[in-house]
Amino acid sequence: MSYTAPVKDMLFAIEHLANIEQVAQMPGFEDAGLDTAAAVLEECARFNEGVVAPLNVPGDQNPSSWKDGVVTTTPGFKDAFAQFAQGGWQGLQHPASFGGQGLPK
Repeated sequence: MSYTAPVKDMLFAIEHLANIEQVAQMPGFEDAGLDTAAAVLEECARFNEGVVAPLNVPGDQNPSSWKDGVVTTTPGFKDAFAQFAQGGWQGLQHPASFGGQGLPK
């Protein structure tokens, strides 16, 4: 089973329901327009489709556990989190001065 992120649907909602171009007119969010949203969502889709989604079955078959004060994660989760951090995903909304991208939540 594979996962395909609904990027077109998300972009429709961001453009027509959330009015992202109006958000991009707010001070500090000038770089947060539709083009930026599309680039972020497309890259996020690649990450989730190629890295996170393939861990669903192994995660069900060999879930993380805690025993005697030690956490053991599903094989692949540690590497996936490292890729998540390396890609800067945890800092999208943080100011650029702190290593983030300054995007709106």
